[in-house]
Amino acid sequence: MPKLRMGMIGGGEGSFIGAVHRIAAELDGQIELVGGAFSSDPERSKRSGEALYGLPSDRCYGSFEELLASESSLGSEDRVHFIVIATPNHVHYAHAKAALEAGFHVMSDKPMTYSLDEALDLRDTVDRTGKVFGLTHNYTGYPMIKEARHLVRGGAFGKVRRINIEYIQGWLSTPEEAGGNKQAEWRTDPARSGAAGCMGDIGTHGENLAEYVTGLRIESLCADLTTFVPGRRLEDDGNVLLRFEGGAKGVLSASQIAVGVENGLTLRVYGETGGLEWSQMEPNSLIVRWPDRPYEVRRTGAAGVSEVSVAASRIPPGHPEGFLEAFALLYRNFASAVREAETGKAVRAEDHDFPTVNDGVRGMQFIETVVASSHQGATWLDFPKQS
Repeated sequence: MPKLRMGMIGGGEGSFIGAVHRIAAELDGQIELVGGAFSSDPERSKRSGEALYGLPSDRCYGSFEELLASESSLGSEDRVHFIVIATPNHVHYAHAKAALEAGFHVMSDKPMTYSLDEALDLRDTVDRTGKVFGLTHNYTGYPMIKEARHLVRGGAFGKVRRINIEYIQGWLSTPEEAGGNKQAEWRTDPARSGAAGCMGDIGTHGENLAEYVTGLRIESLCADLTTFVPGRRLEDDGNVLLRFEGGAKGVLSASQIAVGVENGLTLRVYGETGGLEWSQMEPNSLIVRWPDRPYEVRRTGAAGVSEVSVAASRIPPGHPEGFLEAFALLYRNFASAVREAETGKAVRAEDHDFPTVNDGVRGMQFIETVVASSHQGATWLDFPKQS
């Protein structure tokens, strides 16, 4: 089938995530980046499109408004099918809403918006326009996370009792934002990042992963956030106690001042009759524990794993798959939904496995509840009831 055409907002010079989006989207041969507005600076945007992505000058736009207007004027055989939002948090909402209302499907970075109010309005916009909306909680794309989900939701361990999520990094253990680090500058700026620092940047991945694997929603939480680096305006460390529906309890720890740690995301789930452990630094392995026999190590694509995890893998066992492949799986599933929508079919979320606008709302509810709890002296607060 012809490739889906992708446009991008953001992701220009100095961006880490822009290249990730392009590589991941194109990995399965279903999508092609054909244009974009890669910076709020017109000259930088055009330079980025031509130099970084090898695009023709007439598809490298000076602003996102120009991108949407110009692409809308093209014929259906040329214009982009969907827009990627790869910008700092504070402009996700405006860009995504404008793209949806211009008639384009959207894939957005997380957290979905700057505030919960924006997230709720964006969900209404998705419902009203009927466009497909995806969110890059990319860790859900790992084959062994699919295996974990299959085991837990399939009842392999009985009723879930405990969920532990840890996401720690060390790259902000010093004031990187003061030295011109572009990625550190916007992530530690409340005007661009939002109400939270590390909890918005990486804590939301933990929240999403816990609910994705277990199928249990957070009902209430108690948070303690700390800013360790002097002069920093947002928290760089935090711990959250969690209560899930059904009685399960959990702990989520997120930190960006854990000196020397690269990207320490781990998930542990324990039920009545067994449990599992997964680490993003060793993503092709899933440890499964039982009370009456030695623990198992399940490997990506190997004999004995479920069909759902095999379907998420591209290469034979023993050939490591990682971050880019997991990211690409979201795009592969998103592409199938977009193709359905483009043929006039009603797209059902349950038929396609990728994070949606509802996951984005959950993420913003998590951020705002965590911040409110910490500001109130680590008080237990109910998680908002909106789905």
